[in-house]
Amino acid sequence: MYDGDVVVIGGGYGGVRLAKRLDGTARVTLVDRKEVFFHRVASLRAGVRPEWTHTPFIPFDRLLHHGRVVAGKAVRIDTAERQVVLATGERLPYDVVVIATGADYPEPARFVGTTVEEAAKSFAEHQRNVATAEHVLVVGGGPGGVELCAEVRLARPDARVTLAHSGPALLDSTGSTRPGRKALAWLESHDVEVRLDSFMSPGNDFGTYRDGRGNVIEADLSFWATGTTPNTLWLRLAGHGDWLNRDGHVKVDRTLRVEGRLDVFAVGDVNDVSEFKITPAALAQADIAAHNIRAYLQSSGKHRKEPRSYRPIQRTPLIVPFGPADGLTVLPVPGGESAVLGSRTTTLAKAKTLMTPYMRRQLGYTAA
Repeated sequence: MYDGDVVVIGGGYGGVRLAKRLDGTARVTLVDRKEVFFHRVASLRAGVRPEWTHTPFIPFDRLLHHGRVVAGKAVRIDTAERQVVLATGERLPYDVVVIATGADYPEPARFVGTTVEEAAKSFAEHQRNVATAEHVLVVGGGPGGVELCAEVRLARPDARVTLAHSGPALLDSTGSTRPGRKALAWLESHDVEVRLDSFMSPGNDFGTYRDGRGNVIEADLSFWATGTTPNTLWLRLAGHGDWLNRDGHVKVDRTLRVEGRLDVFAVGDVNDVSEFKITPAALAQADIAAHNIRAYLQSSGKHRKEPRSYRPIQRTPLIVPFGPADGLTVLPVPGGESAVLGSRTTTLAKAKTLMTPYMRRQLGYTAA
């Protein structure tokens, strides 16, 4: 017996986790514009290494045993009729709808198009560009920029590689100086030129870049790892701009409901919860939202559940690979400065496989 119709818009980490959690208790429909799950954690290496081209793509077909996955683009949530409207005109009725459309990342951490063929073609183009570039510029010294820079360096030991960061230290969002110093030491020991306090912008001529002091850098290939944009423009265009904050994130309460809506939730990168927008946070939000959705759907039953409040993750392990066999792991220590662990821990936890076996198992496939 199923308690109601749940439509999950977005098949990223949070959406997949939530749909799987509710599959046995509700009629779940997962809507995603992509035909497969995109394991974004593996995308930076896929943009550099040809043998990783197809690794980030995991089919949806084994995710749900009772529900279904619809390949399509949601364009509107009709709250009056309680239906999700797709670009094809199809309408999906809901008792609860979940916005899990994530955020848009800069390339190569982006699924281009809607099919595996289109995305793989984009990765192959990045790989060719990296293989032939004389000078690669990576802009952004956060976890993504550092990881990408290391991947580029290991793939092209003969090329000139520069990492430019607007802040005074790498990995400065960790709240500790030790991770940034360790990352800087690794990059410089591998002949990467690191420019700190360098706010970069495109120059006047093609292939030129200018920092805040007016210095010009020439590079024939650049990657910008400078942040993400929540995928909520469709909500604004559909008349739900009042659901969004100034940055475009969906405003949610402590139960992860959209403010003022009992039957609309938002999880993952798309919402305005103040925490690091990383995979573990999206998974934790999905678990709380799944409980609260069950509580809402079963509110009139004798086994009624009380909703739970989500507690933002302020101190969570951060793993930054330097290629497949090195990196650092920042481990929060209660009441003290974070511990920084080295290559062995990082390789086992993430760097070697980039969590691909784990995500394949989550979608019903074997680890291989």
